[in-house]
Amino acid sequence: MIPRTLEPEVMDTAVEASDYNGMDHSAVNRAFVADFLQTVDDPDFDARSPRILDVGTGTALIPIELCRQTARCRVTAVDLSAEMLHIARQNVAQSRMADRIDTRHIDAKQLSYEDSCFDAVISNSIVHHIPRPILALAEMLRVLRPGGLLFVRDLLRPNDVETVEHLVRTYAAGENAHQQQMFRDSLHAALMVEDVREMLVELDRSPEWVTQTTDRHWTIIGQT
Repeated sequence: MIPRTLEPEVMDTAVEASDYNGMDHSAVNRAFVADFLQTVDDPDFDARSPRILDVGTGTALIPIELCRQTARCRVTAVDLSAEMLHIARQNVAQSRMADRIDTRHIDAKQLSYEDSCFDAVISNSIVHHIPRPILALAEMLRVLRPGGLLFVRDLLRPNDVETVEHLVRTYAAGENAHQQQMFRDSLHAALMVEDVREMLVELDRSPEWVTQTTDRHWTIIGQT
């Protein structure tokens, strides 16, 4: 079993933000949004213009995809990287979703929102960047209203280096060398399902909320 090797918490250079934004996340993002919406057990969810928080939004590609697949939801998209948010705002403007997506420079470990103020909290691939991810998970739960939905997906750390390299070849073969290394580093920094279950128990939540959902992802689905 390979140990967890931390990578920088904030991807805050122009090169990192540009290369991240330039990677082909389209299929993964569509699947994330489709899975999230399928999980919502409320036929009137979108009709009520739900307030959704996206934690670690990066360049806001998931909020844009979410607004494409829904008619009325509104997304607050937060990230600690100024460079990511710079591109995020460009992406939001180009998508003509600025009236539904609000981008904010905020630390996932210290969300500047009141308790119980969001209908849903989503997050994709930010947990592995955080040295103590339980701090971010606790904040996500704090700002989620009673009955709200937590939907968090992140990379799964493989058991061995050979599997890491197989995943890089499989899912990043068409990317440049820096983008491939970013993906490789993220796999080494990722958590295993057992790690996430331990954090959920510490937060007084069911460890059954988290399962492995692809060959490289785990997903938390929980209703408060």
